[in-house]
Amino acid sequence: MRRPILRYGEPVLHTPAGPVAGITPEVDQLIDDMIETMHAAPGIGLAAPQVGEPLRVCVIDLSVGKRPSDLLVLVNPVVVELEGMQLYEEGCLSVPGIEASVVRPARLVVEAMDREGQLRRVAGEGLMARALQHELDHLDGRLFVDRLRPVYRKAIAHRIARLRRSGRW
Repeated sequence: MRRPILRYGEPVLHTPAGPVAGITPEVDQLIDDMIETMHAAPGIGLAAPQVGEPLRVCVIDLSVGKRPSDLLVLVNPVVVELEGMQLYEEGCLSVPGIEASVVRPARLVVEAMDREGQLRRVAGEGLMARALQHELDHLDGRLFVDRLRPVYRKAIAHRIARLRRSGRW
């Protein structure tokens, strides 16, 4: 089932998500819903808080549904390694229409459970490292906007406030 994607300003997006105790039928359904929602958006990543669930679950698919083997499901992910730096423009399904250059690690390794409850290690470089960090930020109650310099953050907040007042947010 496709779920609505919450937008910047919703409290659940700015609050750290809680751990998942186990892969229950409800968590499995949440994962299915997140995959469908992400692909329909279309996007390359989605975290549970973005659909209103304060749980440490995210999905990533750089192929946007074109290659099922590219789909990653991460439950309770933890960064175990990061190195380097990359600067690239990114956006977010919860901040539609707004993009900004964000500093991210060039390489990132996380450990997480997959949807079967098996612990796995996922390494990413370039876009994958960026997507992993972006989704983990969501699980920590941060959005890419929070990583920007204050002057840019303030300009984006002002733009969002104008959009809200006009009923377009």
